[in-house]
Amino acid sequence: MPKDRLPREEHGKDAEGVRERAEDDRQDAEQDRRLTEGLRISAEALREEQERLREAGESARTAAEEARIAAEEARHAAIGAVQATADTLNATFENMKIVEEMRRTLRDIRLVNKLDSN
Repeated sequence: MPKDRLPREEHGKDAEGVRERAEDDRQDAEQDRRLTEGLRISAEALREEQERLREAGESARTAAEEARIAAEEARHAAIGAVQATADTLNATFENMKIVEEMRRTLRDIRLVNKLDSN
């Protein structure tokens, strides 16, 4: 038998070895495909979570802006209430001055009437 030719059973062993390697490569490729699919699913879940967080952040910014506007309106209302209270106190003070002036006038009238009756 020539040296470059293998016996039939060794040729069969080589073919079996090639088939086994091909099957191993196919299984490796399938495993890689499963891992790639798992990574794709994880990446999509991560993207969805990032989008959810972005929307939550936007909602928080909107709520903060609305709260700032409400606080500004409340501040203006408080300033208006303080001004109204000051106006009321000034009007009350003016009324008290008028009442005091009326009391003086009545005292003077009583004094004049008392002097006239004597």
